[in-house]
Amino acid sequence: MASHRRPKQPSRTRVTVLTTAAAAAVALSANAANAAPSEKPSKDEVKSKVDKLYEEAEQATEKLNGAKEKQEKLQKEISTIQDNVARGQEELNDLRDSMGLAAAAQYRTGSIDSSLQLFLSSNPDDYLDKASTADQLSAQQVDALKKIQEKQRELAQQRSEASEKLKDLSSTRTELAKKKKEVQGKLGEAQKLLNTLTATEKAAIAAEENRASRSASERVDLGSTAPASGRALAAFQAAQGKIGSPYVYGASGPSSFDCSGLTSWAFAQAGVGIPRTSQAQANYGTKIYSQSDLKVGDLVIFYGDQHHVGFYAGNDQVLHAPRTGTVVRYESIGNMPFQFGVRI
Repeated sequence: MASHRRPKQPSRTRVTVLTTAAAAAVALSANAANAAPSEKPSKDEVKSKVDKLYEEAEQATEKLNGAKEKQEKLQKEISTIQDNVARGQEELNDLRDSMGLAAAAQYRTGSIDSSLQLFLSSNPDDYLDKASTADQLSAQQVDALKKIQEKQRELAQQRSEASEKLKDLSSTRTELAKKKKEVQGKLGEAQKLLNTLTATEKAAIAAEENRASRSASERVDLGSTAPASGRALAAFQAAQGKIGSPYVYGASGPSSFDCSGLTSWAFAQAGVGIPRTSQAQANYGTKIYSQSDLKVGDLVIFYGDQHHVGFYAGNDQVLHAPRTGTVVRYESIGNMPFQFGVRI
């Protein structure tokens, strides 16, 4: 007769683990069933994030403009140095030729001395270091050799300076590429956010921007504030002529602008050269710390890092190129954190 064995009972530990796992599974299922679907950001939330990204893009844009300005300056300086080196080399060659002709004449008459032979076959610096040979040359020859030596030193210094500036230019170009990529990244991120909106929401935001922007023919009440100067008024009027022009990062006219591109372009139309970036413009003229002391045509600097600039237009208004997605327009000075004015 077969024996009947009692089935092996699971251990207490195994039961506890299985029970805990089952309970956790039930809890997760319940949570999943009861969890609300993730909410899509509202139109206003998206707009707020996009505005912040545009502000960050403008900050990077002013740094980009600074790198561009530095690159252009370095390129001009390097070109000038290289031209000077080329001219200097020609002068050096002429001096050497004249010494060579003098030596040749002496050679033909059999009067060339060993010191000139030394010069013609080696570095004249070595020659002048040997004081014992100086009395073998005429005063005219000594003077010519000194000029050659000075020209050689000058050329060596200029070549060294050009080399350093070329290194700086390479570094600046790297910085330029980095800042451009940063700006494009911010704008791309903003566009992705905008793409999450419905057509109706996009239209609503566009309508808000259209209401904020004033058409080129529309005037605002600028009050009776006197201009800072004739040149400042001329620059302001040039900027007025660009109302409605689109904001484009890195642009300085004549059909599109960023903030400092507009102000630098406008002053150029008035015959005044000012720096390209808002930070440099902030330190270019006389600072005006009280808004009540501002005059039409004064520059107005905004934000703690001075990354935005516009023209004071009178009656607490500024004329500026705000940011990507907008156009040159009037706006209340209170819409941005005022730092100070600058009278050019």
